[in-house]
Formats: sequence, structure tokens, C-alpha cells
Amino acid sequence: MKSLYSYSSKLLTLIFLTFLYSNIYAQGITDALRLGEPGLGSDARALGMGNSYIGLSDDAGAAFFNPAGWALIKSLNITGGLSYDNNTNNTTFLNQYSNYSNSATRLNNLSFVLPFPTTRGSLVFAISYNTTKDLTGALKFNGYNSGDSSYIQDLNSYSNIPYNLFLADSNYNTNIKGKLNQSGNILSSGSLHNWTFSGAIEAYKNLFIGLNLNIISGTYSNNNDYYEDDFNGIYSSTPTDPSTPQTIGFQEFHIGQLINWDISGWDVKFGMLYQIQNKARVGLTIQFPKTYTVKETYNVDAESSFKNFQTSPYNYNDKVQYDIVTPFEIAGGASYNIAGLILSGQATLIDYTQLQFQNPDGLSTQDVQTANKDIKNQLRSVINYNIGAEYTIPEIGIRLRAGYFVMPSPYQSDASTSSYDKKYITGGIGYIADGAFGIDLAYAHGTWNDYGDNYGVNISRTFQSLKSDTFILSMTYRF
Repeated sequence: MKSLYSYSSKLLTLIFLTFLYSNIYAQGITDALRLGEPGLGSDARALGMGNSYIGLSDDAGAAFFNPAGWALIKSLNITGGLSYDNNTNNTTFLNQYSNYSNSATRLNNLSFVLPFPTTRGSLVFAISYNTTKDLTGALKFNGYNSGDSSYIQDLNSYSNIPYNLFLADSNYNTNIKGKLNQSGNILSSGSLHNWTFSGAIEAYKNLFIGLNLNIISGTYSNNNDYYEDDFNGIYSSTPTDPSTPQTIGFQEFHIGQLINWDISGWDVKFGMLYQIQNKARVGLTIQFPKTYTVKETYNVDAESSFKNFQTSPYNYNDKVQYDIVTPFEIAGGASYNIAGLILSGQATLIDYTQLQFQNPDGLSTQDVQTANKDIKNQLRSVINYNIGAEYTIPEIGIRLRAGYFVMPSPYQSDASTSSYDKKYITGGIGYIADGAFGIDLAYAHGTWNDYGDNYGVNISRTFQSLKSDTFILSMTYRF
């Protein structure tokens, strides 16, 4: 009878103690970078040229790269497109190898461009919908950790979850001392979208300026399952809670965490473009800080099982809201056309130490201040660089494209190595039929390394080799 009483008492204690602590994982650098790092955009021609497009931008790609480019469009345009993104994670965990992938297909572009007649120069307005960033990801790992640590022990240091799952006694002491098999998987999905309202003019002969106002929407979901198992029977004769004999023979601990974001926001981008004798263009853009409002729902489910006993699931839910404000992005680029060959290059300066959490609702001010301090101490300024080329085959008019770009890791600790930098090789092809209907296809292959800790620092770490494959198909009709 004592064990039955202990079990029902713990359920009552769970209800009470749930209110004594906030989310298991506070918001941090990874959340800020998820929205703060630039995406690949949605223009096939630009991606085929390595997204080196600030010094070109004479089509719907102006919505993402340089709004001044809208002023180069002389006729009514409608553009639409699709994208396919596949992300693969090759993971090494405790000398064991795992492979996991996740993909998404979506409508990624719809633009309408309206030039207005002028006595000289140009005046162009545009409205467009673009998918600016893919948030799809995956991770899987499985290995035996022979050390004296476990996630159970880590949780027990700051939460009542182990106690409520009979993995710790009434004094919050646990007999679990590591030597468990650890495994898990994470699937993430989502994307960011812009409704872009644009205007551009030729302010002076061959000097174009433009402005984009972006209304941002998006979603993000992260589904994380983590397991610890006593495959070797280390605790087969040891109770995890001496007051409850049924806890002899611990077998498995499982915790599932589901995070959902509803994202909204806005930003403004200014661009300039100067054309030199129809042979070259030089562009400059200023991306003003983006303000994202994140409405987050968070759910934790956990349970443990023993040889002759299984606990009822522990559940915790919460809702919070906060803003993420990104830094300025200042970029410059140029393109040059010689005998049908266009060469382009650009560089973008981003100071990630200016990322900030603001306006917390449901989070403590101290949590937000700590996260912002971590950003200042751990991130750095970087320069992204892009190069690209396009060659038009005479007579048949087919356009062949290739490009390369690098997005250096924003972490200070990664400055000494390039293995954590995101590197992309791109290619593409395009064709315009009778000067009216155009079709473009692009492919980008990205690679980089990363690592993550299940808990603590480098005691249950996954080493990740990531690959990203993106296809974009765009179609344009010119009236």
C-alpha cells in the first residue's frame, strides 16, 4: 500500500510543482540565429549565379536582393515559382554514425510588376510574395555513453521531472549515475515569407534607387524525442527511489519536446544601382533591422519505465512571446557584361553581436538579458561573399549559370576554422521564348559542419556534417 500512496502523492506534487519553474529551455543564441541569418531567397536566376545579384537585380529577384533593380523593368511582368529543399544530417555520436533527412516543397514566389509611363527615366511599383528562408532540418543519434552522466541527472539539478517519474527520491537524489544508451531524433520544419511592397525610380540618368517594405510571416516547428536506456542492466537490482520498490529494474527514460512558433514581423530595405554604358552595374543595399514577433507554444512529455512498472506521462505546457531584432546588413556588388558573359560579385557585412531579444511576455527579464549577453560574448561580425557568372549561348539564347558563395559562422569560437562556414556551389539554366515567356531552373548544394550538446558541455555531443540541396523553378511572362 505504501507504493500506491507514494505514486498518487507524486501526481499531486507534480500539479503543484509545475508552477515553480519556467520552460526547461530558455530562449538563446540558436533561436536568434534561426531568424537572424539570411536565407537563400526565391529567385532561380539569382541562385544559379551564386546569389551574387545586388549588382544585377533586373527581374523579380529585386524583391530580395536590390529594390533599385525594379526600375530597370520596362514592361508588365508576372513571375511565379516553386522550390524544393532537402536537408541531410550525417551525425557521429559516441563513435556511432547516423543519417537523417527532411525535405519540403512549396510555392516560393509570386510577383507582379507594373511600370508607369514617364517622360524620362522610370517609375516602377511591384508587389510580391516570396519564401525567403527554409527552416527544415533533421538529426538522429544513437550510442552508448560509458561516462558517469545522463540527461536524467542534468534535469534533476534544475527541475522536478526525475522526481515525478520515480527517478529520484523525495530529497531529489537519484541513483542514476550514467552508463546508459542515449538516442534521439529531431525533426524541424517551417519557412519565412515576405509580402513585399516595392517602388523604384531612375532618380538621375542611369542612377536607380528603390525601397522594399516587407511584411513577414512564417512558422517553425521542432519535434525532439530523447531516450536513455539501461541496455546493460546496470540498474537491474537498484531502485531509483528506495521508497518505491517497483522502481527496481530501471529500463528507459523518454522525454519529448515540441516547440511551435508563429512568426510575424516587418522590415525595410533600401537599394541603389548605377549602370555604366550598358556594360556594368554597381549596387549598394542597406537592410534595416528586421523585427520578428515570435508566439511560442512549448510542450514537454516525459515518462519512465521499469521492469514491472511504468509511470504515467509527465506533461508540461507553456506559451510565451518575444521579439527578435536582427542587425543591419550593408552590402555592395557589381556586375560586368562582355560579349554575352556576365560576371558578378558582392559582399555583405553583418554584425551578429547586434542581434537582440526584446519585449518578453511570459519570460523573465533576467532570461532575456542573459540571452542578449551571451549573444554579445559569443557572436561576431562576418562578411558573406558571393560570385557568379551567366553566359548566353548565341543564336539559341539559352543562359548557363554558375556560382559560389560563403556564409561564415557567426560564432567567435569558429573564427579559426572554415569547417563551420556554410559553403554553396550553384548552377542554373534559363531561356526566354520570343522575348515574352521565360523559364529558369537553379540548383544549390551547401555543406557545413556543426555540433550540439544534449546536455552539459561536450559530455553528450553530436558532431554533424550537414548538406543542403535546393532546387528553384521560376517562370516569367512579360506583356
